[in-house]
Amino acid sequence: MLEAVIVDDEIKALQSLSWELTNFSNEIKVNASFTDPIEALDYLDCNTPDCLFLDIEMPTMDGFQFIQKLKNKNFPVVITTAYNQYAIKALKNEAIDYLLKPIDTDDLKDTIVKIKKFNAKNFTAERLEKILLNFNSNSVHKKITLNTDGKLMFLESDEILYAESDGNYSTIFLSDGQKIVLTKKLKEVNELLPQDSFFRIHNSYIINLNKIKEFLKTDGYVVLKSNHKIPVSRQKKSDFLDML
Repeated sequence: MLEAVIVDDEIKALQSLSWELTNFSNEIKVNASFTDPIEALDYLDCNTPDCLFLDIEMPTMDGFQFIQKLKNKNFPVVITTAYNQYAIKALKNEAIDYLLKPIDTDDLKDTIVKIKKFNAKNFTAERLEKILLNFNSNSVHKKITLNTDGKLMFLESDEILYAESDGNYSTIFLSDGQKIVLTKKLKEVNELLPQDSFFRIHNSYIINLNKIKEFLKTDGYVVLKSNHKIPVSRQKKSDFLDML
């Protein structure tokens, strides 16, 4: 059952659409309806429906302004209007479809099909990500989770050699020679890594303590098993020796 929200400043139009949705489809129900767009925005900040039916012509805020103010856009928007010149603009403003008033039952059925297709696609991606993250949060299966290039990567600690900072980006270097670029600062990466096996040895580097082969005290470098030489900052040297 799809859960819908309706926003329309005209109470009769709102009631009519609500009646249409309730009586002409057993696949959708109206969870909330609003004549005040500000109240609707407050509601949608805390609630995520399966779809939003939104009027264009509203005196305090038109439908396009409403879409721009939406903080949460993880649901399809259907524009409802009596003026078909809005159709193209509606589709360019993140709306999945538009319905002309008075709303035709067949058009409404077609729109519901589009909503279901949209939600099925997003449901699969979002739910799969949640399932993977929940699985990985179990200590028995715990791995390091990295979000990059639109995908989740689950790594064992032993696969990571070190991480290097590049301003607002960081690069993870793996034992097999792969490099993973993250849009995260090194401080954020450090929070993702287990503190018992990783150490920020320098402002620009985090190393896997289990991958150290040598510590060149005079030169101030560690040599990893991969033969990478990583500098040890003066400020971190004492803490590093304590970790060892």
